[in-house]
Amino acid sequence: MSRSERVSKRARRGRRFAIEDPHSEREAERYERPIPSREALLAYLDELGEPVAAGELARALGLTEERDREALRRRLQAMERDGQLVRNRRKAYGLAQRMGLVRGRVIGHGDGFGFLVPDGGGEDLFLSPREMRTLMHGDRALVRIAGHDRRGRPEAALVEVLERANRQVVGRYFADGGVGYVVPDNARIAHEILVPESGRKGARSGQIVVAEIDEYPRGARQAHGRVVEVLGDHLAPGMEIDVAARVHQLPSTWSEEASAEAARFSATVPESAKRGRRDLRELPLVTIDGADAKDFDDAVWCERRARGWRLVVAIADVAAYVKPGSALDAAARERGTSVYFPGRVIPMLPEVLSNGLCSLNPDVDRLCLACELLIDAEGRVTRSSFHRALMRSAARLTYDQVAGALVEREPGARAALGELLPHLKALYGLFKVLRAARERRGAIDFDATETKIEFDAAGKIERILPLRRNDAHLIIEECMILANVAAARYLQRQRIPLLYRVHEEPDSEKITELRGFLLEFGLRLQGGEKPAPKDFARLLRQVSGRPDAHLIETVMLRSLNQALYSPGNCGHFGLAHEAYAHFTSPIRRYPDLVVHRAIHHVLDGKSPDRFPYAADEMVMLGEHCSATERRADEAVRDAVNWLRCEYMMDRVGEEFDGVISGVSGFGLFVELNEIHAQGLVHVTALENDYYHLDAAKHRLVGERGGRVYRLSDPVRVRVVRVDLDERKIDLELVGERRAGGKARARGGRRR
Repeated sequence: MSRSERVSKRARRGRRFAIEDPHSEREAERYERPIPSREALLAYLDELGEPVAAGELARALGLTEERDREALRRRLQAMERDGQLVRNRRKAYGLAQRMGLVRGRVIGHGDGFGFLVPDGGGEDLFLSPREMRTLMHGDRALVRIAGHDRRGRPEAALVEVLERANRQVVGRYFADGGVGYVVPDNARIAHEILVPESGRKGARSGQIVVAEIDEYPRGARQAHGRVVEVLGDHLAPGMEIDVAARVHQLPSTWSEEASAEAARFSATVPESAKRGRRDLRELPLVTIDGADAKDFDDAVWCERRARGWRLVVAIADVAAYVKPGSALDAAARERGTSVYFPGRVIPMLPEVLSNGLCSLNPDVDRLCLACELLIDAEGRVTRSSFHRALMRSAARLTYDQVAGALVEREPGARAALGELLPHLKALYGLFKVLRAARERRGAIDFDATETKIEFDAAGKIERILPLRRNDAHLIIEECMILANVAAARYLQRQRIPLLYRVHEEPDSEKITELRGFLLEFGLRLQGGEKPAPKDFARLLRQVSGRPDAHLIETVMLRSLNQALYSPGNCGHFGLAHEAYAHFTSPIRRYPDLVVHRAIHHVLDGKSPDRFPYAADEMVMLGEHCSATERRADEAVRDAVNWLRCEYMMDRVGEEFDGVISGVSGFGLFVELNEIHAQGLVHVTALENDYYHLDAAKHRLVGERGGRVYRLSDPVRVRVVRVDLDERKIDLELVGERRAGGKARARGGRRR
């Protein structure tokens, strides 16, 4: 009997139940003895209108054999863990949403309160310090709405902790009067972990440790734990990455099963894997990346045609090696993304794949998924197609190399490219057309300044340098955007479920706040109540070249929603595209790998309803991948802030130029030029006066002298103190009058 016949037989068996299950074929593919899917169970319980016990539900479904009834019990328990169902005191299962309960993720605050972010969206629910006594940042919980607080916010009461997020915490160990405790490094965790003498593992007071929680907090009872690892002194080289990785729970080791699977791969592509693929080895595809890159996801080639261009974007075929259900897939899914720290990477896949067999290294055969695009003279894609292919990269080029040859036209750089130069010139010509099309489309283009941290031989920071993108970066960016749009449209046409990269239009409240901010600068955002991307793009062009452009761009960026992954498509506001998906980086992003599997599914000629990702699974996968992306960003931000503070510790007393980047009632936040570190000038360090916050105009105003400190004002500051534990830099304005001293007006304004 063939596999398809076995699946069909199981599917017929799956239809024997007393309820209709539209996903019976999918369940039959997954399980030898399928039971009704989650979707079918939820629909049945919703129609039933009341909670029901597991045994009664099994009888209603016609599950008579014990192994089927046990499978149902396990599925109900899993749905309870995920917050889809609630088991009441009579041990009957009911729909959480029908009971007025909300499930979601807890976001803690250092002051003791928190919020519950509901699954699937909706207004955040306030968690009082009393409710947070039992909860920790990152926990998943089921709550009920208990009313509204004094500020009108919906307030939640804890019903059940669904999942604990913090099995371990990293922080400073202290011993005081014979009592040991760990203060978490993560400021969102307000709980201290009590550690008995027998559990300190030789840790000395002040050292950074990893503590495992044995008892979670509950009401007035504190969390208890023990030290499982002593990381060392907090100024040791590399400590910032070790701490950030553990604080944000970044998986950094491989399971035995994943390591065993990785060990089976050879350094070269097996001949058997090459069969049945389009051979692109004669096409001079090249990779263009940063000088320190080691994993190469994408390669490009372009030729000029009579009425436009032909572009091939070849992407590493990770899906050919990492199969669903494998240990490597489980590890990649858990990580969600590679994390790029200064000087170190925590990869999504083992190096034998990420830097080896999957990486499009030069002069070796590699499997790829090729996206072929025909583009007209206006920058419109007239045809696109996807193919399983075999390629051989002709060169590993850097952004600076390509920019030197194409933009600066350096003779040496052009000569070094040899026969590749005509293809790259065609690519540059296409890029110019694509940039013009981007402007017509109205895509928003923030020119964010990044920094590069350089270390000396001892691992200490040597210097911090600003980095700016050149046209070579933008060439690759435009090619990747084309391929990502093509992938989204291709799978849309085939009606295959996929994870879109969505970017919703900004909230009206944020738009109102942004317009109030812009008025202070004599600027206006057009577009009425719902400004379009082109209105933001027009404003960005207007402020380009101004001294305060970086600040204005930052505030504009904060007014936009965060992009995320979702099976529901609402377009990409920032790029001004109706459909967008991530396809071009499967080595380092799990959503791209899922999109690759969807394309393979189509190329295999399989029907959409047999795609092995259920609708509810895609929702949860989108939420997970969005969360792992945020986790990676926060971990890198924490490490970079640590390094900036560490760099500034040796510069206490030195003066720097900066710009006021934030105004609050307790002082001024100043971003230091070039370094982009941010410090605080506390209100008590300002010229002797009483200062009042004018929030609408983003400024502090002196009551007696009328001195004004406004957002974006250039200032000169002196570094007074650096607190590495708190990641804080204290500043004072140069020339400010101290108590009993004289004033020299510098860095402020008078009305």
